Formats: sequence, structure tokens, C-alpha cells
Amino acid sequence: MHLRIIGENLPGRTWCRDDGSPLEGVHVGVQVRRAPAQLVSAGADRAEWDVDVDVIDVDGQPDFRGPVVQGRRGARFVYLTWGNVDASGDFEMFRRAKLLLSEIPPDLVRPGIASRSMLVATVDLTGPDGGPRCARVDPPAIDWRLELL
Repeated sequence: MHLRIIGENLPGRTWCRDDGSPLEGVHVGVQVRRAPAQLVSAGADRAEWDVDVDVIDVDGQPDFRGPVVQGRRGARFVYLTWGNVDASGDFEMFRRAKLLLSEIPPDLVRPGIASRSMLVATVDLTGPDGGPRCARVDPPAIDWRLELL
């Protein structure tokens, strides 16, 4: 199944850590295994990531697999990883947002397993503190839908 993550309301390229130290090259990407991928500047108007995930049926429940899928069965998720990109292009992670695949209603996922479809998550990327959204992302900060291709 194809997964598209659409990030809206990005917090901006600059941000201060909790200790007050400034970051001026804030980027966000999807985490593939342990590495960030498809980095987008947090100053962009919108971010979009397209990845593939395998969905199988395990005991009547959908289970997700693939390089972007983290966690164990029954608690799968995708990380959006926030980091600062310095002048040399090095990425230093400082936060992650957890998109809970296990919280998607099975009735939304099941039709997509048998058809050509795309699971779409629209995510508000600015957290309550005005900085990059982190930790578990719950509605209304995330909206899941299925689009037929």
C-alpha cells in the first residue's frame, strides 16, 4: 500500500531548543530504519512524503511492515524526524513525531489492502509550543483517509 504523508503548518527554519540554543537549519523527514530521508526545510509551505508499506492481515487486524515502519506488532508507527542541517549538510536530530499506524481504524485500512489505493495522513507539523510537533500525534493534529488510485 502506498502511504502519503502531507505536512502542513510547518514551524519555520529557525527554532530555539529548550536550553535556549538557536537552530537555524531546521528540517523534517521521514525516518527510514534509523536514518532521516526526504528532508524538507521547516520553512516550506508544505511537506510531502511518499513511501510504500506492506499491510498484511494478522488475526483479523491489519499489520504494517516496511523500512519506514517502526515498533512491534500491535503498536506500529512511522516517525517524522526533526533535525538541524548545518552548513556542511550534517543532520542532527533533536525531535521526532510518532504517527501511529496502529490507531488507524481497521475499516479504513482493510479496503486498501485488496485494491489499488493510497493511505493519506495530513499532519499539522507545529506543536502546541509553536515549535516542531513531537511525540505521539493524535487527532485533530492528524487526519487519516483512504484514496483509491
